Amino acid sequence: MPDEKLARALRARIRREILKLIMKRGKMSVHQIAEELKITEYTASRHLKLLYDLGILEYEMRPPEKFYYVKIPEIEELLEVYNRVVSVLAGEK
Repeated sequence: MPDEKLARALRARIRREILKLIMKRGKMSVHQIAEELKITEYTASRHLKLLYDLGILEYEMRPPEKFYYVKIPEIEELLEVYNRVVSVLAGEK
């Protein structure tokens, strides 16, 4: 079910960070994402694949690399609401 897959995808902080980074910077390669977030390219690739398979991300081929971008712009609003809810639950304002 898409809702369960989306919840799983957003549960991981690193995937939320990847999405925020791509939304902020635009199209990015695995190498650029890994470098910026200080994670391995293998780790970045695994998370990007999950987000791609779910349909949140798409990519553009610029051989030899893929450049990922957000396919569903509404994800930005969803992440903003998610962060506000987390803040409320944590007792922040």
